[in-house]
Amino acid sequence: MPRGDKDKYTDKQKRKAEHIEEGYKDRGVSADEAERRAWATVNKDSGGGNKSGSGRGKPDSNASAKKGGKAGGEAAARRSASARSASAKKAAATRKRREAH
Repeated sequence: MPRGDKDKYTDKQKRKAEHIEEGYKDRGVSADEAERRAWATVNKDSGGGNKSGSGRGKPDSNASAKKGGKAGGEAAARRSASARSASAKKAAATRKRREAH
């Protein structure tokens, strides 16, 4: 099996990697780097390819998702209410502006 072959991954793992990759691309990461990060995240969450036989897969830990959510929550909690409000208003204006295009 050549390096980088994804045959040993389940369909769920492949979908997860694709979704993560899209998120990185939306944030401006190059396609190659986005793919590399996506598969690294899937490997961290699930321990690698699980398609080895019935009942032999390992459950996903979702460690990366928990880490991201926790970091985001802590960052927001450190900011003042006025700073959070200003950020929300700016985001709403950006969404409205982009929707118009």
